[in-house]
Amino acid sequence: MLRFLVLASILSGQFGQSLTGELRLSVTDSDNLPIESTVALVSESNQIAQRFDTDSNGTLVAKRLPFGKYRLEVSHSGFAIYTTLLDIQSALPIEHHAVLNVAPIQAEVSVSPDETLIDTHQTGTVNRVGMETLKYRATTLPGRSTPSLVNTQPGWLLEANGVLHPRGSEYQVQYVVDGMPVTDNRSPSFAPEIDADEVRAMNIFTGGYPAEYGRKLGGVVEIVTAGIAQPGVHGGFTISGGSFATAGGSANLDYTQHRTTIGMNVGLARTNRYLDPPVEGNFTNHGDGSTVTIRAEHDFSDATRLGAIVRHGQTRFQVPNERVQEDAGQLQERTTAETSAQASYQHVFGGAVADVRGMVRTLTAGLSSNALSTPIAAQQDRGLDEGYVKAAVSSRIGPHEWKAGGDLDFDTLRESFGYHISNRRQFDRGTPVNFTFDDRATDREQAVFVQDRLALGPWTITAGLRWDHYRLLVEENAFSPRIGVAWTWPSADLVIRTSYDRAFQTPAIENLLLASSPAADVLNDDVIRLRIPPSIGDFYEVGLSKRLFGRLRLDATYYDREMTNFADDDVLLNTGVSFPIAFQHARVRGTEVKLDLPRWRTLTGSIGYTNMSGVGTLPITGGLFLGDEAAADLRSSERFPISQDQRNTVSGRMSYQLSPKAWIATAVTYGSGLPVEFAGSQAQAIAQYGQRIVDRVDFERGRVRPSLSVDLSGSIVAVQTKSRQLRIQVDLLNLTDRLNVINFAGLFSGTALSPPRSFMIRVQASF
Repeated sequence: MLRFLVLASILSGQFGQSLTGELRLSVTDSDNLPIESTVALVSESNQIAQRFDTDSNGTLVAKRLPFGKYRLEVSHSGFAIYTTLLDIQSALPIEHHAVLNVAPIQAEVSVSPDETLIDTHQTGTVNRVGMETLKYRATTLPGRSTPSLVNTQPGWLLEANGVLHPRGSEYQVQYVVDGMPVTDNRSPSFAPEIDADEVRAMNIFTGGYPAEYGRKLGGVVEIVTAGIAQPGVHGGFTISGGSFATAGGSANLDYTQHRTTIGMNVGLARTNRYLDPPVEGNFTNHGDGSTVTIRAEHDFSDATRLGAIVRHGQTRFQVPNERVQEDAGQLQERTTAETSAQASYQHVFGGAVADVRGMVRTLTAGLSSNALSTPIAAQQDRGLDEGYVKAAVSSRIGPHEWKAGGDLDFDTLRESFGYHISNRRQFDRGTPVNFTFDDRATDREQAVFVQDRLALGPWTITAGLRWDHYRLLVEENAFSPRIGVAWTWPSADLVIRTSYDRAFQTPAIENLLLASSPAADVLNDDVIRLRIPPSIGDFYEVGLSKRLFGRLRLDATYYDREMTNFADDDVLLNTGVSFPIAFQHARVRGTEVKLDLPRWRTLTGSIGYTNMSGVGTLPITGGLFLGDEAAADLRSSERFPISQDQRNTVSGRMSYQLSPKAWIATAVTYGSGLPVEFAGSQAQAIAQYGQRIVDRVDFERGRVRPSLSVDLSGSIVAVQTKSRQLRIQVDLLNLTDRLNVINFAGLFSGTALSPPRSFMIRVQASF
């Protein structure tokens, strides 16, 4: 099977998302003669505003278009502009014929782009990130460009070291990259990143999930790295640099001829502030990485499409020291590397679309420590070999848009770990000075699903059922029903929606074998070790979308999540090696509000607010627990705020167009602070972390004090022609130089600081 997938990845592929369609456009004059034309496609709800050229036969194929309303505009010199509104809600390609008439005759009634501001069929919470946002985003430190974009959306929290938490969930983020699901931890310290310079579109789900999504459902991030193909050679490059000796660059090149597209993207980056350090000294924090992606796609006919993507990325970075460790001469280094090949085959037949996809992937992660490391020197070599196959059929029958299919996921986990204690005073007397562990296991997961999308006048109903089977260290299976309803009130420009998702979420794989092995029983005189079960969740939400004053879009959502065997993580001794654990129950409730201004004269902006409360309940139900308190946690029914319980979060950005070639923007991020659990005295905290850091902690409330960051960006186009552009952007981050503490002695997160005032410069060229 593995050899078959490798061969398939060389021969086939189709890059896309789940809820996407395709437009096949032909343009002629009134005598039915083809016209080579310029095409504009706009969808404010999907953040798409792109221009294309048809070929000499007047045809254009626009692939991977997220479901929604689009304004289509076709123009050619000497002819009247053709405009119409398209509603793309099916995986089946839509064929549209545009007839251009000699000016001044108008072929269609003019359609305003504002009419695409609201997706009237959306039954769950989905936020879109389009090319304009990707292009003009603030430059970040390496490893964080994509997570930082996700974090601008309500309901998401970017914790220490770039770890994303959707609606209070820990390690329950699923990335769908070019149509392939990836459910392991994708934060900078666990895996090479997918650079935002490579991303062409992003859909971010936090509710109303299609039944084909499973395993990790805290939040789903769909990423597409292939754009709409244009004939000829197109590409660009980006060069960036700034504070902390940060430098990076990426380049992409695409070639399209007739029905074949070949593309390549490469990237390099380095910085002296890769992770979030525990002290202001920012000791030993260098990191560098590289990525390369090669893709090919060929349409054998209007009905059959094949392609391939091969991707490789690697990072090497240091673990930041505390003061004592720096004085001792500690040097710890981590490495991650990933190689993947993915494939899919798409065929249109008899009013249906068949889609078969496959992927093979290898991920490795390592940790090394020198002899001067204190209080413990840890070593690790961990890996994942994954094979994945998915098949689905979708069709449109009357008002029904249905889809059915299944997938197989077969993995091999391997873990090798060891440590040597260099400072015995930091550990219990029963903790062995030396420890080694080596193991491997196979993971077998299967799922089948069926889902339907029914449009009846102002009503849209989505319904689905999924069955999952999971077998690794435990074996369980479950049915997961999903349902969503949206009702549109056209005269009020209002959509009201509600959804329910049953979530069967599998445990995190990172260091799962170590935390579940009897070999760990020697680590303490008091050990509790429980197999980690899947988490079962019931997710409810209700919300609305409203167009205001013709230009603004208001989205508001209230959600309630209840989870059994709530997934969290802990750290083994002082090694920095985290592993999954589980609690009996958790409930997370919140309200999210977002106000978007896609464009009004020279202004563009967005602001989002989240109010969230998350409470966990003991006893522990899975994981490794050491020490006297472990037995008490096994019997307790205590309630506690979950580690991602930040009550109030605000993120917003507003830009002003100074001229057609220049703009400025300001962004604000606010967080009310995460929980703190510090057993020592305030004097001990000062000795360990310093007075300034301790001043940023409210010990009476048991929380980090609020954080605030104000950023300023500016951009100018230095060169502009019809097909070429050179743009320079400057970002000034944390203008007030405020000391923002992300975590302080968190339950499982340690201490981490946000960057001080810094700057970045980015030069982008396209052709």
